[in-house]
Amino acid sequence: MTPRKIAILFHERHRGFTLNYHVQEFAQIWREEGHEVVELFGVNEFVPADLLFVHVDLSVVPEEYLRFGRRYPIVLNGRLRDIRKSSFSKIRLQLGDIYDGKVIVKSDLNYAGKPERFVGASHQIREHGIMFTSPMEYRVFESIRDVPESVFTDPLMIVERFMPEITEDGKYVMRAMQFLGNQVDCVQFVSDTPIVNGSTGTLTGLVEPHPEMLAARKRMYFDYGKFDYVLHNGHPILLDTNKTVGAGIPNAPEDILAARRKRADGIYDYF
Repeated sequence: MTPRKIAILFHERHRGFTLNYHVQEFAQIWREEGHEVVELFGVNEFVPADLLFVHVDLSVVPEEYLRFGRRYPIVLNGRLRDIRKSSFSKIRLQLGDIYDGKVIVKSDLNYAGKPERFVGASHQIREHGIMFTSPMEYRVFESIRDVPESVFTDPLMIVERFMPEITEDGKYVMRAMQFLGNQVDCVQFVSDTPIVNGSTGTLTGLVEPHPEMLAARKRMYFDYGKFDYVLHNGHPILLDTNKTVGAGIPNAPEDILAARRKRADGIYDYF
């Protein structure tokens, strides 16, 4: 195996902070395998490398970071700029739409805009009294008519049809497909609450990723990331995308840890 130099590009305002991302776990694996891994913060200094991993934790990556990435011979997520839900949602509702059923109001930004607040690119929701500081605060309404009109016109909010996946015993399901290169795995969580994630759900193990999610990943130019989706009446619905995945669940089962380590091998698909 030829030793390589891998650079990971973070936002400039992450410099000096203790970060907690999957890519850092991968970096340790790559170092153990003989590669050099360097972390870059911002675009002021060009450090030559065989591959650059664009890992800017914002819903919309500033153009200067993508332009900087094009200086490298191999760039991961170099064409991925916008992961706001409005950029891909197929279940979005607009003001005036007619829909019978529950709806959910979310932040259009990734993780309720917390990454933007961290780097000082914060946006505040002021007009209608609904402000999200975490996904746990997303709200389900019985009807589209119950949603304040100002929510529909707020560029930081999104209203979607509430189309959950529910087990026979009434629990909510969420599937998380994670990938790097050709290494893909998918886990399933179940929860008593309609907002299902790693903190509210119980991990039930690995499941087969849905082919339509694999196709969506290619269509959206994701080299690395995570897709959260459900199967509503058997149909896959993409709920959320993430290109800067946070570190995994503490004390994860051995099969999950093994899948994570195997996922790190996806870097070799690009050399």
